[in-house]
Amino acid sequence: MDDRTLRTAIAAADGDDPYRALRELHRARVELTRELDRAEAVAVRRARASGASWQLIALALEVSRQAVHKKYGRD
Repeated sequence: MDDRTLRTAIAAADGDDPYRALRELHRARVELTRELDRAEAVAVRRARASGASWQLIALALEVSRQAVHKKYGRD
C-alpha cells in the first residue's frame, strides 16, 4: 500500500460522506492486512530457516505455539 492510498482513506474519514469514508477505510484495511500477512509469512520462513523454534516465533507474534504452527507449519 502506498502512502497516498492510506492518506486518502484517512482523509475520507474526515469528509462529508460517511459512506465513502467507510468504503475507503475498508479498502485500505484489506490492502494493508494482505501486505502485513505476506510480510509476516516471509519473516516466519526466515526465522525458521535460521533455526528459530515455533515457541520463539510464537512469543514474537504474541500467539500460542500451536497457533503459529497451525498457520505456518508445513512439517
